[in-house]
Amino acid sequence: MKHFLGVDFGTSGCRSCIIDTAAAIKVEIRTPLPAPSRNNQAVEQDPEIWWAALAANLDQLSAEFPLDTVAAIALDGTSATLLCCDASGTPLSPALMYNDARAGKQAVRVDHLAPADTAARGASASLAKLLWMLQQPACRAAHHALHQADWLLGRLAGRFGISDENNALKLGYDVVNACWPAWLGGLEIPPSLLPDVVSAGQPIGTLQPSWCKRWGMTTETRILSGTTDSTAGFIATGARAGEAVTSLGSTLVLKIRSDTPVFAPEYGIYSHRLGDDWLAGGASNSGGAVLQQYFTADEIERFATLIAVDQPTGLDYYPLVAAGERFPVNDPGLAPRLLPRPSEDVLFYQGILEGLAQIELQGYRKLAELGTPWPEKIITTGGGAVNAAWRTIRSQLLDIPVVAAEHQEAAYGAALLARHSCSSS
Repeated sequence: MKHFLGVDFGTSGCRSCIIDTAAAIKVEIRTPLPAPSRNNQAVEQDPEIWWAALAANLDQLSAEFPLDTVAAIALDGTSATLLCCDASGTPLSPALMYNDARAGKQAVRVDHLAPADTAARGASASLAKLLWMLQQPACRAAHHALHQADWLLGRLAGRFGISDENNALKLGYDVVNACWPAWLGGLEIPPSLLPDVVSAGQPIGTLQPSWCKRWGMTTETRILSGTTDSTAGFIATGARAGEAVTSLGSTLVLKIRSDTPVFAPEYGIYSHRLGDDWLAGGASNSGGAVLQQYFTADEIERFATLIAVDQPTGLDYYPLVAAGERFPVNDPGLAPRLLPRPSEDVLFYQGILEGLAQIELQGYRKLAELGTPWPEKIITTGGGAVNAAWRTIRSQLLDIPVVAAEHQEAAYGAALLARHSCSSS
């Protein structure tokens, strides 16, 4: 029987997942990663740390499961994490992580040239990071500009210079017309530095013989182009056309599978291609961090069993940790609205959940206003997925079925991407 390996690189660890042809999970392994180095707006990490974590993960995986049946490997990484390397793939400096924001001056240059609907705007986008890196002496002789997933897959295949549409989006790639746009020429980036771009999950080579020997795989094991961690997480849920995924972690993230793309950077909305569909979404600054600001983990769990979901509080909250919102409204000065506070903590807790549900409703309305379908079903992920009371409040307000995801790990989504690639080829 064939098996398919998915690997996910998040901020805290490397996760791997093997599934069979029926998409059943056979084994999962997690290897921790140290926190990136942070100095004010600079957030960076040595890419060799990623490779060491991946190698250790696959070492353990091969000790627990025979890998000679693995037909393909797909890998996702954090969006907009970028590095420069030489022709052989050797990094020339630390990688700038997804939340590195030191390239403010470079972002202004991009704003002067880029069309309004590009996802490559902002100091944390890959494009501004690349401009910053090219000003550093170590990177002036760079041969490749690669994202985290691009580089790791290149090491597995022994072939660098390839990226996928999802990762390349924030580097300025025009995913609608499938090309690097002409306006990038105004930034004086050597065209040869930009990767060749393919759709996610496309064969880009086979596993190098030395790695085959180390992990017991065959030389026919295909290496596939990757994707971003958020896209892999969406794939993991199994959401179909017209279905949406809401993730409640520290922030509230909404995504819907649509037959048309939506780009509205002024609301933090952009779209990734997903097969023949598009994955459109945005992220609010509201989310679970607000609950954690006022309640302990035990209180959050206990209050969820005590609230009366059929008796709305009537509290008109807009829960934020601090001033500023980006989606579904773009207002850097929007202040948190969490008054009046009831004397009973459980009512305050319920009011915050209702406020989160209102933001979710406004978010899907904004996406629909810009061209996406209205969700037929919402699959919920993140830490809030286990909160049955919150799911009920949302379902009543949105008048849409809200269900917890059976799977939400990005590594599982990457494994599904590998399985789909092999079944469609």
